[in-house]
Amino acid sequence: MIAAYGLANLLQSVAATRTTPHHRFDPALLVRLAGHRTYLLGLGCQALGFVLAFLARRDLPLFLVQASVAAGLGVTALLGVLVLKWRLPTAEVLLLVLLLTGITALVVAARPAPSRQLGPAAVAGLVVALGVIGGLGVLAVRLHGAPGSVALGSLAGLAFSAAAVAARPLASVHTVDAFLTHPLLYLLAAHSVVGQLLLGLAMQRGSTTAAVAAMDAAGAVPAAIVGLLLLGDRIWPGREWLATAGFLITLVAVLGLTRYAEPQHQHRPGRAGKADAVFVALGRQRAPS
Repeated sequence: MIAAYGLANLLQSVAATRTTPHHRFDPALLVRLAGHRTYLLGLGCQALGFVLAFLARRDLPLFLVQASVAAGLGVTALLGVLVLKWRLPTAEVLLLVLLLTGITALVVAARPAPSRQLGPAAVAGLVVALGVIGGLGVLAVRLHGAPGSVALGSLAGLAFSAAAVAARPLASVHTVDAFLTHPLLYLLAAHSVVGQLLLGLAMQRGSTTAAVAAMDAAGAVPAAIVGLLLLGDRIWPGREWLATAGFLITLVAVLGLTRYAEPQHQHRPGRAGKADAVFVALGRQRAPS
């Protein structure tokens, strides 16, 4: 899951920075991005990560799963250094190490447990959240550079956080009919599409690590709070301090990474083909025979 999300972030970032920047909250951006093989390959990796995260949410608390998704940022940065020759400041490398430390603490503290179902009021809250996030996205898309990257990335995090909240009880549904007719399925899809659009816009305005870190930081806290209060997420007795420390360390790390908001790769048509070729070849090597 962590590797799938990390590779997806990088692939989608390459495609986003090779696409003409959009200054409107317009789904047409997703259509244009879909014309890039790199983006489609990244979308496939994200779909794999999503399925694995969905299955994990059936028994694992949201604070652990969402923090694990955030750890994909470390894979993104590593691949950026190895393949695209990014240069990460020493402070950013230390923050990535801190991120892994926080994830490790959460893994040790989390107690597996099935999810409780959301009531009608909570479901209505997810509907309202969708409208609010979309409205703020219309305003945030006017921002450029680092502020735009962080603002749009943060809104993407809220959308994906809402999707995670919907996915936790949905993963506990046992019959196909109940799954396909469950309102949370459609809220999950709607929040995911909005989050995907916001993330694409964020990646056009700043560095991949800044956009993804802002997304993870904004999405981690709401999901963790809702999970503990409403969904029955649990911590092993006596390890509450470890869960708190791990969550705070993870949050500090992703917040620190938003500081590095200068683009690591710009719109350079001459280099796009090389990057696309590298990742298409990588995708072929991973494809089943």
